[in-house]
Amino acid sequence: VQLQASGGGLVQTGDSLRLSCAASGAVFSAYVIGWFRQATGQEREFVGAIRGGGGTTYVVDSVKDRFTISRDNGKNIAYLQINDLEASDTAVYYCAARRGAYTLASEKDSYDYWGQGTLVTVSS
Repeated sequence: VQLQASGGGLVQTGDSLRLSCAASGAVFSAYVIGWFRQATGQEREFVGAIRGGGGTTYVVDSVKDRFTISRDNGKNIAYLQINDLEASDTAVYYCAARRGAYTLASEKDSYDYWGQGTLVTVSS
């Protein structure tokens, strides 16, 4: 499966963004989609994931009040909605696909396919 993340940009604190992850080449609903981010000089960190059917999501506690993950299997797109952006959200955001529709894995090595990343820069 090929993934392409988009929607990043330069925004100000308090703004909202919706990142998209467009998939092709496979049955999209057969994959868990995970979102990760990597700030400069930092490890890539797990943000959250959504099951193949879209009914169950998990977002890490540190951002769960501001981040929402969803997907539209009819369009083969997953989304990461980020509200009330903070400077600490500045990072390259990646989407990744994991074979199997159920396990919301948080480890990078659990994901089989990765998008190229989209940069979010939050200016104060």
